[in-house]
Amino acid sequence: MSVIDFNLVSKHLDLSSDAIALLSKSETEIYANLNLKWGGKLIQADTYVVLHCSVRGPFKGGIRMAETVSLEETRRLAQLMTYKCALAKIPFGGGKSGIKINPKSLTPESRRDLINEYVHVLGWAMKNSYIPAPDLGTGPSDMAMIYGCTHAPESVTGKPARIGGLPGRTEATGYGVACNVKMATESVLGRSLDGATVAIQGFGNVGKWTALFLSEWGARVVALSDIDSTAYCESGMTLDKIRSSKTVAEMGYQSINASDVLLLPVDILVPAAVEDVITADIAAKLQAKLIVEAANDPTMNDADLILVERGIPVIPDILANAGGVIASYIEWRQAKSGSLTDKSETYAAIDKQMRPAFNDVIRVASEENISHRLAAQILAVDEVVKSMVDRVWL
Repeated sequence: MSVIDFNLVSKHLDLSSDAIALLSKSETEIYANLNLKWGGKLIQADTYVVLHCSVRGPFKGGIRMAETVSLEETRRLAQLMTYKCALAKIPFGGGKSGIKINPKSLTPESRRDLINEYVHVLGWAMKNSYIPAPDLGTGPSDMAMIYGCTHAPESVTGKPARIGGLPGRTEATGYGVACNVKMATESVLGRSLDGATVAIQGFGNVGKWTALFLSEWGARVVALSDIDSTAYCESGMTLDKIRSSKTVAEMGYQSINASDVLLLPVDILVPAAVEDVITADIAAKLQAKLIVEAANDPTMNDADLILVERGIPVIPDILANAGGVIASYIEWRQAKSGSLTDKSETYAAIDKQMRPAFNDVIRVASEENISHRLAAQILAVDEVVKSMVDRVWL
């Protein structure tokens, strides 16, 4: 199933049947069973690599490691990457990997060997223009292991800065989300970010950095959650506590029910955990004035319709969380050219690519009287299809 409703997009774009056919299927889909004997025990992990569309450049997308990984999920995430890169005007196509295993079940040593096995079995995909990066369940150290196997710094992004990674890459996605929150608060809600109340579901890399930047810029982060707990502070959580805490529980704030973080009467809700958390039931009850999607695919289709009916604006994932792939492009370009980039340049580059994309989405949504999600999809599909014309695919 495509992440784009082409019937809906076609009402605003002149899409040929050939263009829809090309976008509706992945260029390549790979399954592998990774097998590893460790400590006398057999470890097996179903693994998927989906390479959706390379018309605008090499396939770009992270490696997800979780028990819930499936081919359908990997396929949807690869498609999202195609449109995310196109909307941000980054010359990458969409790809994604999924390793179906609980990362907590692995020792550091067995994890290292499993990553090495991934490269051993699927490294040919990287030689054919797939560039992985961290995603849910993986991080910079895993990318360092991949680099250790390929010996090509441009073969993987999200590496530690000391070994060819990009300063600012770790916080890039959260920085981009925070930028979108600030721009949307000003242009959509018509108010300053200063003092605006924010609830964030998720305290991983993206959620934590989003909270840090927003708090630093004057927003009042009143609720945070992670997989184990949810905390609430009406007056706003302190920057020091957000920065120093590894878990939400460590902060020592009032505990509330996990689902309540989505239902609080706040100015901005940021789902920054996993997909499909905003269901139809949640959409009918939530009280936020604005939603900014830091996670991939956090809003279900029927819930999205309800939010449109209720007039609650949503800044979609392909726009809101594109900071990470923008930074990945900078790291990849740096690796190929040998240039050096500092953190301020990383932030500036994210701003440079993100702001015009945001402004275009706001403009099209207003001109066509449609949702921001549909506006973003129209712009992204148009960019990909025009690239197909340039490449004489159409």
